Amino acid sequence: MHRKVFDKQEPLKSESMELFSQRQGIKPVKNIMQVNSIDAELRNKLWNAVGFCYWNQIGTYQFPELHYEIPTFINNLLDRLWHEYFKRPLDTMPSYWPDLYNNLRSYFYGCEWNEVYDFIEFIANNPVNQKFIDFCNSNLKEELSTYRFVGGKIVRITSDEEIAEIEAALHIPISPVQQHINRALELLSDKKSPDYRNSIKESISSVEAICKLIANNNKATLTIALETIEKGKKMKMHPPLVRAFKELYTYTNDADGIRHSLKDEPNLDLEDAKFMLVSCSAFINYLIIKSSKAGIKL
Repeated sequence: MHRKVFDKQEPLKSESMELFSQRQGIKPVKNIMQVNSIDAELRNKLWNAVGFCYWNQIGTYQFPELHYEIPTFINNLLDRLWHEYFKRPLDTMPSYWPDLYNNLRSYFYGCEWNEVYDFIEFIANNPVNQKFIDFCNSNLKEELSTYRFVGGKIVRITSDEEIAEIEAALHIPISPVQQHINRALELLSDKKSPDYRNSIKESISSVEAICKLIANNNKATLTIALETIEKGKKMKMHPPLVRAFKELYTYTNDADGIRHSLKDEPNLDLEDAKFMLVSCSAFINYLIIKSSKAGIKL
């Protein structure tokens, strides 16, 4: 019995269930977004990506009693892995494929998180395999890794500063703000069914919640609250920053007459929701500092 090769088999699409702590945003944001780490699920998916795009084309590694043939491009890759990546003598590379496969697998599951990225980056570029790169990027995105292949290289797309802004906002002792930020993070990080549109709405609602407190008007919209703060000179804010958040609020508002309302946006993605979460978290932290300097108790 032979396993199907990649050309005849589409990558698996799996559904993963999130635990309570993840849904509630109780786990650290760094863990949820996989900063400087790789959890078991992501490691498994990346190893499967290697399997789908490479090892499965050999096809019979589970059945050592059967004859197998290694395609030339994979054989060349294995030589380069041993010579350039592992830097071991070529005459120490197992000649029997099941032994070599187990050797590679043991390395992959025993190495550090950064070495996993080293390994798949090396494979992706020897020679360049765009199908493998795209498949890895899909898995990295689904598992909320802060890294992606860009131009054939794995680069970080979420900075420590962005993570710090979210975590700081999550710890602000103001219940409405915490609830909206937690909900925005929960909707964004739902691996089974992410809701980017409502994550964006929750993010902007967190800004609205704190502006209502500063303006001392619980019924105000974000725009009215910001105007109240400005006109009342409760505290000094950078005018372009205020205008920017008014525009963001308009964009996320579903009121009639808004030409580019959020409900009509067809292409919202993780990057859009993450941008809004980071931007709103940073603005909230900015408002906390400004209100404290102005002597406003929240």
